[in-house]
Amino acid sequence: MKTVLTAKLKLQMLPDQFQALRHTQLAYRDALNFVSQYAYAHGNMSNRVALQDGTYDEVRARFHLPSQMACSVPRQVGATYKTLWTKVKHNAALRKAGKTKKRYKGLDQAPKYVSPTLTYQYQKDYSFKAGQHVSILTLRGRVIVPYSGYHEHVTLIAKGAHIGAAKLWYDHAKKHFYLLVSLEMEFADPMPETHTGIAGVDVGVRYLAVTATTMGSHSFHSGKAIVPKANHYARLRRRLQTKGTRSATRRLIAISGRERRLKQDANHVVSTRIVTRHPNSLIGLENLTDIRERTRRTRGKNATRKQRKANAAYSKWSFAELQGMIAYKALLHGSMAIKVDAHYTSKACPMCGHTCDANRPNKGLLFVCQNCHYMLHADLVGARNIAMRTLLVRQDWASTGVLSIRPDVSSDEAKAERLRRYSELRWSLDTSPRALAGGN
Repeated sequence: MKTVLTAKLKLQMLPDQFQALRHTQLAYRDALNFVSQYAYAHGNMSNRVALQDGTYDEVRARFHLPSQMACSVPRQVGATYKTLWTKVKHNAALRKAGKTKKRYKGLDQAPKYVSPTLTYQYQKDYSFKAGQHVSILTLRGRVIVPYSGYHEHVTLIAKGAHIGAAKLWYDHAKKHFYLLVSLEMEFADPMPETHTGIAGVDVGVRYLAVTATTMGSHSFHSGKAIVPKANHYARLRRRLQTKGTRSATRRLIAISGRERRLKQDANHVVSTRIVTRHPNSLIGLENLTDIRERTRRTRGKNATRKQRKANAAYSKWSFAELQGMIAYKALLHGSMAIKVDAHYTSKACPMCGHTCDANRPNKGLLFVCQNCHYMLHADLVGARNIAMRTLLVRQDWASTGVLSIRPDVSSDEAKAERLRRYSELRWSLDTSPRALAGGN
């Protein structure tokens, strides 16, 4: 089993090396915009081979990029246009189904690349040297510079981890270059016998994550100290966008970086706590496909202030980032994360299976079953339901030898069958793998 990590390496360079890298970055960005205009002029072309055939010589002559970079440019532009075409087709399907009236305008003009981040190919554009040095290609030739980074990532690079492509990123505020290196790690194939623990993770805003195990333990990871800061940045960003001056734009860039780092740090802390508390476990995560649409309240003129506030809250937090961190950190701790259905996890009673909207009075944090009158924190109910669904996946894995990493959402019949099985689950500490094995 393989997973990919990103090592962030800070480059320590001399002034002339700094200028060489900066000029290379800007030339790469200009080449991206040139190829983007070419693709737009030729019917929003997304085929990277055709783009390379039509622009390679011009990119080499006009921007003086090395051959490998000149090949990376049309590849990146082609990927951008493929993504835009996917969004156009998805929007067309939604319009045909009557779910939206807005037309996606992503291909009405050529995409413009603003960030000067460029892509390096390992052993072609960059390579590692002894003594924590890296050789990087520039328009003036190669430069060899020392680097520093997280000690575990540096150790992985030194011990021969499978190294992939890298991105050269420039921190404009701090005037520093960073090399973002892709590291591929391989782990032994998971087995049911090695993943005896079961945990379910329910993500949210008020509580960034709530975990529950089949042994009865649980934990709450509050966002009380983080969410007010994020709301403050949102209000400040709204005022600056209204102002619209150049100084306001510069301030917006600084604030966006702070907000991104705030959320990223919170997600790192929460994900680390979760995986360290559940080693050698199967960790269930909600399948959050289309979570924005499923949780969105009324919009438009009929939306109340509370509904608008709820929509803004759910659109701001990076649930997918938190789940991604849990997934890769779980592998490092001998665990494994899988996706389970998120449908009705906070509305279904874990004791009797009764499911209805009334189980969440006023959509609050209190869960009250209308059938058996079971009462509990709603987020903990969601985590327990996820844990039981994860246990069901593990039981299927043990009996069939096949692990379902992600629920199949392509078939309505398969979905209905899964929901039927979930409705039969009942919360009991006697159903844990350790209890069945006679363990503690």
